[in-house]
Amino acid sequence: MSSIVVVGANWGDEGKGRIVDFLAEQASASIRFQGGNNAGHTVVNDLGTFKLHQLPSGVFNPDCLAVLGPGMVISPEKLSQELAEVEAAGVKVNLCISDRATLCLPLHALEDTLEEERLGDGAYGSTRQGIAPAYGDRVMKKGILVGWLQQPEVLKERIQFLLDWKLPQLKALYPSCDFNQTAEEMTQWLLEVSEPWRHAITNVTLPLKALQAKGENLLFEAQLGAGRDLVYGEYPWTTSSNVVSMYAGIGGGLPALRPERVIAVAKAFSSSVGTGTLITAMEEQDAFREAANEFGATTGRPRDMGYFDAVATRNGVELQAATEVALTKLDCLSGLEDLKICVAYDGKHSENPIWPQTAALAPVYEKMEGWSEDITGCRAFEELPKAAQAYVLRVEELMGVPVKMVSVGPGREQMIMR
Repeated sequence: MSSIVVVGANWGDEGKGRIVDFLAEQASASIRFQGGNNAGHTVVNDLGTFKLHQLPSGVFNPDCLAVLGPGMVISPEKLSQELAEVEAAGVKVNLCISDRATLCLPLHALEDTLEEERLGDGAYGSTRQGIAPAYGDRVMKKGILVGWLQQPEVLKERIQFLLDWKLPQLKALYPSCDFNQTAEEMTQWLLEVSEPWRHAITNVTLPLKALQAKGENLLFEAQLGAGRDLVYGEYPWTTSSNVVSMYAGIGGGLPALRPERVIAVAKAFSSSVGTGTLITAMEEQDAFREAANEFGATTGRPRDMGYFDAVATRNGVELQAATEVALTKLDCLSGLEDLKICVAYDGKHSENPIWPQTAALAPVYEKMEGWSEDITGCRAFEELPKAAQAYVLRVEELMGVPVKMVSVGPGREQMIMR
């Protein structure tokens, strides 16, 4: 039996979806353990190209249980749409949704948007999907549990309790707030949009413990990366949940989980979307962004592009308690004349780079030899150009754990195992 946790080493967008899709061929369950509709995982396989937002990336294995864990906040209408898109491609989804997850409502998305607009230039860079307000309500014990969708009277009662508390605050702080839906209307809407998957709501711990007892492979998946963790990330430009591997069991439905492998996924370069600090940002990045197709899967926003930041990535690898690294998009570096790695920071607070102090930091670079060959057809590490091999080995040395997977393209067959 093997429990594998796949997490991000940086700020998200590292390519976790393609790693999970690759590993899911041997898994009995693929489990999302936090987050919601605010980030996307792009998966390319024989069925096409998919941008998943709430479904786990192992959903394309028909023998794999697709679990939405209790640590998630679930946008009900968006989940129904996502299921329909996947099923339209011929995928039969074996779905299991935690009754202890909470709902992310349109009211939360409205609150998210109003707050970003109020903050103006000081906005957090939210995707405006309602994630922070949904988690906030959960902490305030005002959240709406997914399990209540199976108890309509309780659902209506708890929605009324939420509205009585939230609406006076919203209308006082945001004069433009015009939300006027009643608890009855919200209840009926929720029952309608959740109909395609309401049958899948259950205590997910039970099927997961059964699979665990039989020695089956379990695959846990996070969204975003260590730099966006609520506690250890670049606060306040973080997400609103814990994206570190230690939360996989709690958020996935197996609180006593002791994973055998923790795979920290990192790109062969650095990128970031939203608000925050990218110390290794390239001066000229438009052409590289276009060539690498670096745009947010949920919002389409262009990502900031930078050279590989070994300091931030090593920090992420350590935060994730990673046993190994999966390095993605190495092929995008082919032909990059100015190839280098940030190996240290220079400036005030460099000994303890807690953001936002790091805005004053400068990268210390190590020059690397580039290569011009197309490496997308390489299937073994030894087939890579010597300069590409040296780049991977230097990253491995700086990370302190082995780089066991190297992707040279989005397809499943474009994964080099070491």
